[in-house]
Amino acid sequence: MLELLAAAAGADAPPGWIQWLPIVGMIAIFWFLIIRPQMKRQKEHQQKISRLKKGDQVVTAGGLVGKVAKVDDTYAEIDLAQGVRVKAVKSTIGDIIPPGGSAAND
Repeated sequence: MLELLAAAAGADAPPGWIQWLPIVGMIAIFWFLIIRPQMKRQKEHQQKISRLKKGDQVVTAGGLVGKVAKVDDTYAEIDLAQGVRVKAVKSTIGDIIPPGGSAAND
């Protein structure tokens, strides 16, 4: 009798890989809802910054608004006001203001 109960209990146990399904499901959810969209936004930001040119109006990550005066591989010089020019790391530029947006140096 005990042998039958032991055999029945062993036969009803689910396969070991089923225990990993919830973990794999959570990883998939994190990938599609968090990691993948963040990577896409980062790639778009890098493309936007690579197209930065003289005369573009930008907003830095610190919230400063100005016009690009000079661009090189690493830095961008930004005119914040008349006679005020700062040198910013290109990766800290948050956004490029499209033409027709509010002017920074009125």
